[in-house]
Amino acid sequence: MNGKHLNKIIHGDALQILPNIADNTVDLVLTDPPYFLDKMDAGWDEKKVSSKKYHHVVKSLPAGMKFDREQGKNFYKWYYKISKEILRVLKPGGFFFSFSSPRLYHRMVCAIDDIGFFIRDSFIWLYTQNQPKAMSLNHFIDKLNENEQTKTNLKKQLLGWKTPQIKSCFEPIVMAQKEPEGTFLENFRKYKVGLLNTDVKIGQDMFPANVVSTDTINEVVDKCFLISKPDKKEKGNFNIHKTVKPLSLCEHIIKLTTYSDEAVVLDPFCGSGTTLVAAKILGRKFIGIDINKEYIEIAKLRIEEMNGDVTRYNISGREKQLRICDKKAVYKISRKSKQQLLIKS
Repeated sequence: MNGKHLNKIIHGDALQILPNIADNTVDLVLTDPPYFLDKMDAGWDEKKVSSKKYHHVVKSLPAGMKFDREQGKNFYKWYYKISKEILRVLKPGGFFFSFSSPRLYHRMVCAIDDIGFFIRDSFIWLYTQNQPKAMSLNHFIDKLNENEQTKTNLKKQLLGWKTPQIKSCFEPIVMAQKEPEGTFLENFRKYKVGLLNTDVKIGQDMFPANVVSTDTINEVVDKCFLISKPDKKEKGNFNIHKTVKPLSLCEHIIKLTTYSDEAVVLDPFCGSGTTLVAAKILGRKFIGIDINKEYIEIAKLRIEEMNGDVTRYNISGREKQLRICDKKAVYKISRKSKQQLLIKS
């Protein structure tokens, strides 16, 4: 029933496109929706958000850092509607994975839970490379109508104290599931969905966990949680999308949750198409939707390039996983750790 949508990328508002997808026909929804952080809402425009028009208080403050209690309320209302459509199109037992920001993750999960999904787990995508967002108060102190000595003393008093924005080193991903029909076995035999493929290993042949990392961090973390590092070429030089997710991460989730080549993977906020590329590489069918026409053209180009050369996407199915014993893996050991090792030995 979804013939005209299969393996297509559709331009439009997800709330208007999703009703055209038939009931109970999608195996997995994997998506990275707008996070509703200061102008980054359902209709956000990358060029407008990047402009200084949306910067607040301090000229260089990036959009997305302003706090407003209405952000979460609006996110909940909007994602409740989105989740209602996703619940309808998913097969019984089908999975729904959705990225979010740590700050508004609770609003997203409440919307998904309240519409009728089972919240099975919360995945954490762990990484170390990110910019601290906390700001010094010196800029505000300089504007005080007080003498210079008072300002200097205040700066000394608040040395090291900044605005309450900690460095964020993870993204939460909700793992939700549509209620199965009957038992898990009965549901799987009928719909070929609803179970997890635990042969999909991470790290050093470890059982799949709810923590994943695409960056080498240290021996313990890599041993337990690492999936293949993303290839530098996978994004594409033409890709201007600000928040491209690692192809290996999307591939990992698709392999974990979909069973057959007939499985349909839906991304209603496909952006530059990483979920769709991963689905195609794994031989799954896909449906992509995005409101940004420029991103859709990028996604289409990435899909078209795959038709000619799949090997450029050097993801986990084609790349040896990093092992602890691999000589290429070099880890720094602190002086304290070395001393502890000497004492134990």
